[in-house]
Amino acid sequence: MTLGRAQPSLLLSLLLSPLALCQTPAATLPTKTPLPVQTTDHLPMRAGQPIRAELIYPVYADNTLILPAKTIVTGTVTELRSNHSRRVNARVNGDFTPYHIPIVHFTQIILADGTALPIATGPATDGAPILRLTAPPPHKGGFIHKEWDQGMEILHEQTAVFTAPGKTDRLVQFVYHQLPYHPERIENGTTWTVETTEPLSIPPQPAPAPAAPATSKPTDPPPQVTTIAAEKGGRPTWIIQAYLSDQLTSATAKSGQIVHAIVAEPVYNADHTIAVPEGATIIGAITQAKHARSFARAGVLRFDFKQIVLPGGQSENVQAALTGVDSASSGQLAMDSEGNVKPKPQDKIVVPLILAFLATRPLDQDRDDTTDSLAGKNFVGANGFGFAGNIIGLAGGSAKIATGIGAYGTAVSIYRRCIARGKEVTFAKDTRLVLQTTPRSSAILKPEPH
Repeated sequence: MTLGRAQPSLLLSLLLSPLALCQTPAATLPTKTPLPVQTTDHLPMRAGQPIRAELIYPVYADNTLILPAKTIVTGTVTELRSNHSRRVNARVNGDFTPYHIPIVHFTQIILADGTALPIATGPATDGAPILRLTAPPPHKGGFIHKEWDQGMEILHEQTAVFTAPGKTDRLVQFVYHQLPYHPERIENGTTWTVETTEPLSIPPQPAPAPAAPATSKPTDPPPQVTTIAAEKGGRPTWIIQAYLSDQLTSATAKSGQIVHAIVAEPVYNADHTIAVPEGATIIGAITQAKHARSFARAGVLRFDFKQIVLPGGQSENVQAALTGVDSASSGQLAMDSEGNVKPKPQDKIVVPLILAFLATRPLDQDRDDTTDSLAGKNFVGANGFGFAGNIIGLAGGSAKIATGIGAYGTAVSIYRRCIARGKEVTFAKDTRLVLQTTPRSSAILKPEPH
């Protein structure tokens, strides 16, 4: 009789068990959890503009996937602040657009089942499209071979402007930026990383579809599942995804300065035991730091990691190399094969020579030149002050005025590329890092007391 009464509940549990297996457990996202989000479309630059973004990377808590990548996060532009440095640089080129920095407040997460959860985060500022920098293979050959490779890389990047996807939009934006004034927008792919300011309770969700385990290549897309440790020389090699705990900049960094990062995703051994848990702290130090100087000498920043401290306090000595890092500097940084990060070299010769050649065109007048050809030379030669400079050169009808405007543009280009202070290397707090890590046996790195 007792067995008969138990049969309905047993049957119900058997029916519900597959549903339970297809759900993630309820979890709480702790305070100060980084949420890297990215817009998926161009948006108007205005206060009150709704923002719909996606998580770039999955979010874990207690080594369990809580929010998969591409989870929707929504918010609003609450304020527009003046972008003073960009305004100054633009006005030098004849662009008087009052550039702004949008301040965004993200307020909701939309879960896979459509549930909208309110979230509390700090204001998101300094959003910018990001680029994943990866360490290339070591250069082969001597100095000449290295310079040749660098020149070919610059040529390839300049060619990609006209051949890579999105070239039509880039052309439109180029034309816009030649005007004295043009509409602003929040670019597609603009990224912010915000931290939760209050714990967030997340109910059970449909489990994400299984994906292939992530490989040990730092150039692979962001992993959607936990990383499996690989073997190298009989020792495990861990590809660790981590967040930088503090801002680093070549302007103030010093050699030997302690660096911390927090593991963002657990790394599993081949037997599915945890090798490196989410939330572990990686401790390292800056090994090379040079601040930017005049004559376009750029800053240099290099750091590595020597120790992993587990949440329980246990430590493991490691040898970690930086193999990838997210850069929000609009593609202006590069990483070499040794892990050094510095601004990309600029073409300091070709562009100024082209501008100088165009500036002299109005003075190259022949007897058989027509009025139209002379006007065309004035229009082409008056570069360097945007479209306004071309119009002034054309309307003025003077070869000297057109040449003067062209000479101004040439001087600005030479100053920025060869004389002005170089660019600093800066990584914001919560910058995403990729580390190739292997255990080692040596003395534990002891952080200096603050």
